Amino acid sequence: MAELFSADWMNELKDAWNAEPEVRDALAAIGFNSTITCGFKDESEPRGVFVVENGECTSAGSWDGQSQDWDMRADKKDWMKWVEKGLGMAGMGMAFTTGKLKFPKGDFKAMIKDPRMAGPFVKSFGLMQKIGAQ
Repeated sequence: MAELFSADWMNELKDAWNAEPEVRDALAAIGFNSTITCGFKDESEPRGVFVVENGECTSAGSWDGQSQDWDMRADKKDWMKWVEKGLGMAGMGMAFTTGKLKFPKGDFKAMIKDPRMAGPFVKSFGLMQKIGAQ
């Protein structure tokens, strides 16, 4: 099991993403393109990067200064809880509202109101649960 947000972990997530039609195909249907980064709230820079082109993850790994469209941050204990137990729509809304999940980049409120994006986004947390982390 790879360390959370390491290059190996991000690539496992990439493979899981591309193998999941409810994420990949749903986002391809709306022409979703984005560079997504993630990391910890107490750090100034993200750790992992995930590039999506027309719904498919085309590259993933350690963040190396790429510009981001989305940047997701949380404390490590919260990330690990979500990796272990998953995170549904209600839990995600609560995590955002309480500040456990932050988006220094990206418009969470607009995304969560669009079911074409919100569904695949929530399912991507299920992929994190599927691959696990240490």
